[in-house]
Amino acid sequence: MGNVSRTLAGVVLAALFGTTQAQILIGQTAGFTGAVAAGVKETTDGARLWIDTVNARGGVNGQKIELVSLDDKFDPKNAAENARKLIEEQNVSAMFLTRGTPHTEAIIPLLEKHGVALVGPSTGAMVLHQPVRRHVFNVRATYQREAEKAITHLASMGISRIAVVLADDSFGADGLAGAQKGLATARLSALVEKFNRSKPDFGPIAPKIVQADIQAVMMIASGAAVVDGIKAFRAAGSRAQVVTLSNNASGGFVKSLGDNGRGVIVTQVFPYERSIAYPMVKEAQELAKAQNLAEVSPAMLEGFAAAKVLVEALRRAGPKPSRERILMALEGLRKFDLGGLEVNFSPDDHTGLDFADLSIIGSDGRFRR
Repeated sequence: MGNVSRTLAGVVLAALFGTTQAQILIGQTAGFTGAVAAGVKETTDGARLWIDTVNARGGVNGQKIELVSLDDKFDPKNAAENARKLIEEQNVSAMFLTRGTPHTEAIIPLLEKHGVALVGPSTGAMVLHQPVRRHVFNVRATYQREAEKAITHLASMGISRIAVVLADDSFGADGLAGAQKGLATARLSALVEKFNRSKPDFGPIAPKIVQADIQAVMMIASGAAVVDGIKAFRAAGSRAQVVTLSNNASGGFVKSLGDNGRGVIVTQVFPYERSIAYPMVKEAQELAKAQNLAEVSPAMLEGFAAAKVLVEALRRAGPKPSRERILMALEGLRKFDLGGLEVNFSPDDHTGLDFADLSIIGSDGRFRR
């Protein structure tokens, strides 16, 4: 049987048995294994919660969405190679929900070369907001805003001896810039310590935290590093309040902390995941329940919101959502209601949302606000 005959036979079988192939391919590269695996799983689960619902209702303009996810093991080089495969070989219509600052930066040349939009990178790096990157559409506040808010909160509690412990990468530097804004407003200075992102070692840092009688430590790092850092500080005798950013707002992160989790402050970039006052949260809860998921986490809400923006852009791009049409649809997204939160994009602003809040891990291992 020739190639044409085989193709026709496939079409006939598909018609007979009602099977259809997804017509809109969306690419994702993220660390499904490695230091941020727990958070990546939850953001992706949240995104699939909405994508699966849309597909069950007939898709977008009659076309189903297929999310093609590749594991980059939280390595920027792997992220770039995965993006190349997705964009050049699999011909995805858009990229979606990457994880990590240097990882997202690594794929930007490919986005620009091929005119592909990236929706909802799971990072609040200022470098993805200013200057505006035409192909990057953020659906969350910046790390700088989170860090500034957290420091301001600590200062309002009368805490003055603060340490900032950060990974020596673009993510760490970005979070530090926000922390320094908060410190300047509060007229405070901080002990600043960096560690190697690839090989974290908190042995030399922990004694300095104790010797300076630090009251609060802001950790700007991935989940596994924060877990190791807290263990080292506690082992050295420090009882300092620990604060970290929303990249660690996952249930998996809380579990990995174990007994050290209670009292840790985690900044958040979406409303309280159990607050049905926000229609988006209520909708996510109902869909999760229908799919027999135990509960919705902050990380899931991030993925859910990003998927809503992606689907709306695909809908507005029309029956044949080319890469350029998707870009145009995203830049034209104004006053899009996610369900109590409004997303706005323009050629001069690709931030989308500016919501920031604080949560604390309770004795039951759940986030409280």
